[in-house]
Amino acid sequence: MYVPRELVEACQRGEPGAFDELVRLTHRTVYSMAYRLMGSADDAADVTQDVYVRVWRGLRTFRGDANAGTWLYRITANTAMTHLKRRGRAGILMDPRDVPEATVSDGSDAHADADALERALVKLSPAQRAAVVLKDVYGWTCEEIAKEMRTTEGAVKVRLFRARQRLADELASAGVVVPLAKRKRTPS
Repeated sequence: MYVPRELVEACQRGEPGAFDELVRLTHRTVYSMAYRLMGSADDAADVTQDVYVRVWRGLRTFRGDANAGTWLYRITANTAMTHLKRRGRAGILMDPRDVPEATVSDGSDAHADADALERALVKLSPAQRAAVVLKDVYGWTCEEIAKEMRTTEGAVKVRLFRARQRLADELASAGVVVPLAKRKRTPS
């Protein structure tokens, strides 16, 4: 997500409309990340609102050492993790029967596959979902995810393995073909 430095500086100076422009420019991306991490539209809306409260409070102290977009991603991930922890360590999983059925308006297989993936993501535990989204969607390293989730890299790798395995099983049961990565053969 790209946030112009000038916009951040305008927000820091308190220029009228600058913060509104920041929200307008970044809202879709922040909400999308929150939705993928939380698995629910209502929770994503709550997280998104909290993200912008935190951004508003933190703007004065933002030094610009990192890109403002990276800063927003971190705030979004932190806020989502805080919400997940408030729900309890295991979190509250949605009942798969509550996940809306996919509707394919244009008949494309890619759209149906994306819907199946969204339904499969909701079925993961919050910790697995967060790990796989941060790694596979946002490109974070296992070390960054471990730090964010306050766990070890090994635990993140286990969550990723189990999440990917469960996603593959869910997608296969929905009729989506998932290519498997080839294993490296070890010499005998």
